[in-house]
This record gives sequence, C-alpha cells and structure tokens, in this order.
Amino acid sequence: MRILIYSYNYHPEPIGIAPLITELAEGLVQRGHEVRVVTGMPNYPQRQIYENYRGKFYCTERTNGVTVQRSYLWVRPEPNLLDRLLLEISFVATSFVHALKGKRPDIILLTVPPLPVSVPAALLGWIHRTPVILNLPDSLPDAAVHVGLLKNQKLIRLFEILEKFAYRTASKITVIADGFIDNLIGKGVPSHKVELIPNWVDVNFIQPMPKEDNEFRKLHHLTGKFVVLYAGNIALTQGLTTVINAAVRLRHIPDIAIVIVGEEKALEQLQLYRDTCKAANVILLPFQPREKLPEMLAAADVGLVVQKQNVVSFNMPSKIQVLLASGRAIIASVPANGTAARSVVQSGGGIIVPPEDPGALAAAILDLYHNPDKIKVLGEKSRQYAIDNYSFEQALDRYEKLFAAIQEP
Repeated sequence: MRILIYSYNYHPEPIGIAPLITELAEGLVQRGHEVRVVTGMPNYPQRQIYENYRGKFYCTERTNGVTVQRSYLWVRPEPNLLDRLLLEISFVATSFVHALKGKRPDIILLTVPPLPVSVPAALLGWIHRTPVILNLPDSLPDAAVHVGLLKNQKLIRLFEILEKFAYRTASKITVIADGFIDNLIGKGVPSHKVELIPNWVDVNFIQPMPKEDNEFRKLHHLTGKFVVLYAGNIALTQGLTTVINAAVRLRHIPDIAIVIVGEEKALEQLQLYRDTCKAANVILLPFQPREKLPEMLAAADVGLVVQKQNVVSFNMPSKIQVLLASGRAIIASVPANGTAARSVVQSGGGIIVPPEDPGALAAAILDLYHNPDKIKVLGEKSRQYAIDNYSFEQALDRYEKLFAAIQEP
C-alpha cells in the first residue's frame, strides 16, 4: 500500500508521539509498504527549530526507507496564546502544500494534536478519494481545558467544532486505551468507527538489563544507590514538584537517589524548586540519546509515572509501555480512575498512589526500598505484560489489518 502519515511530530524529536510514529512508519516500510510522512520542522521539546533545519520553508528527506516531507512552522520558545494559534495555522497551511506533492495514497493516517490539521487531511482524503484514519493519542480539547492550557470560551468552542469535524470526516478512529472509547461514544461517535490499538514498545530494543556494570550509573555517580527514575516530558500535566517534595521526605536515607531526566529548559525551573527545597537527593539530567535509552532505564530500581489530579481520566502516558518493557517496577502517582492507573494495575507490575501526594509517594518508594523481592516480582510481571500486550509486531499487525479492511468495498 501507499500510506501517507500526517503527523506534526517525527524523528529526530526524542519524546512524545514522534518516536512512536517514526517506528510505525519505518516498520510499515519493512513490511513492504510505501510510506510518506508529512510533518513540520523538528522543534520539540525545546520549541525551537533544530539547527540543521533553520531558515528552510520546505525540505524532503529519505530516512530508513521513509520519505519525510517537512514544512515551515511558526515556533516560539515561550509561546503565548497567539503564538500557539499561529503555530497550528502555519502547520495547516504549509503542510497541505507539501502533502499534495506525491503519489495518491491508499490510506491517510492522521495523528492529532493539533486538531486543525484534520481540515487539510480531510480535504486531501476528498481530493484523492482516500480513507482517513484518525489516530488519537490524547483527548482534545478536553485535556487542554482540564490543565488550564485552553481557557478562552470562544476558542474552546472553535476546537469543539474542529473535534466534531475530525470525528465525522474520519473513516476510522484509532485510540490507545479503553477509556478513550467510552469518551468518544459519549460524544456521539459510533462504536463501529473506533478501533483500539494501544501504543507499542520495541521489546527487542528495550529489554531488562543488569544494574551492575551500568555505564549510566557510573557516569552519574549512582553506583550502589537505590535509583527512582522519572524520564520524559516536564509539562503542565505532570506536576513533578510532587516528586521533589517526596524526595525531601527521604533525605535521611542517603542510598535513595531520585533521578529526573527531561528537556534542559524545563529542568532549569525544576532546579530552582529543588534547590529551594534543599533536595540534594534529586538529580536532574538532560535527555539521553535514543541509543542510550535501554541502559538508562536499566539503571533504575523503580520507574515513575506522574500526573496531576486534574489530568483528564483518559490520558495515557507512553512511558508506561517503555517502563514495562524495561522490566522495572513502577510507582504511578496518577488519578485512580484514569487509564494510566488501569494499565499499571492490569500489568501487575506497579503500585498506584494518589496524585499530588508527596507523603504517599515517599511511602511507596520506601516500601520498595525495603522489599527487594517485591521489586523483583513486579519487574518480572512488567516485562511479561509488555511482551504479551504491547509488542511492536502486534501493533503493526493491527494497523495492517485495519488498512486492509478499510479498503474493502
């Protein structure tokens, strides 16, 4: 098949949807499909166009068999509301021009956010008489409203209209967790239009590795420490001050180290809070190269998943699958009624504690610190659940089956 993937984020962006879409595109190529990706100039999470792409309006690359068509974006490091709108408008306008260049696709796979891109994708589908599959890794605009990112009532109404348009014009909608299905049906989307395809993880790349002789531990002076690791986005939905407040409660145990890995600018603000709290047991580190990811995960005794209380209940962090595949125990400080909590509970590989409760988080860390056998059992269950439920090959099978079914007359 000729598959067009319409995605705001793509490699070399290191976190969020970009690694997943990159793996999907390259995996489909390996299975014999012709894949073209329409995306923006890489800019996330720094919100600055990467150096090699600055000053370009369009560029086309060929990477691991995938044709990648990039277009200009309006990007500002500290965007206000107008900047955010201009970002979305710029991607809608410039990407559509690029998307028209190329052979007629058999399938269009669109990932959101941003929601406005559903308009050019639908238009492209109409021009080519090609079905559009909407991939929904998050619920919009619900999530943006819940965390206070979107407050203007007129804009909220506009995005609600765009949301309905996206659902109506898509031939199928793929979601990553059960909670998304209930949400969509509640919004009037027919159940037959929704397909569950969980996010995946390459279980051959991310594997359990020994902590001994671990280069990440050696490099950051963690040898002999009980390492609790958070690695990922540092944004409105996480609330990592809870982790630092929990670390303060554990300062009396020098063997426990809390490691937070994230984007450097976000870490600067977190560092001010850490220093104010005098949490010397918190180590802040920048993102690691992708090839170092398995080793970094293996350096941990425990992996953290953290959300705020007001995060919409069907938000599903992609780091859960990665932590499960690494064979590490998980502590999830997340809403008990959310899909993240449900996923961790189903895996049997982790513990749920109330969000924004540093006392409960510290107690859970302390419990695992004193119970290495419990950590071992949780880690083994994590790995097995990842293999059984989140392998990349399973996801490719599901997408290929969906692509074939949607083309049947």
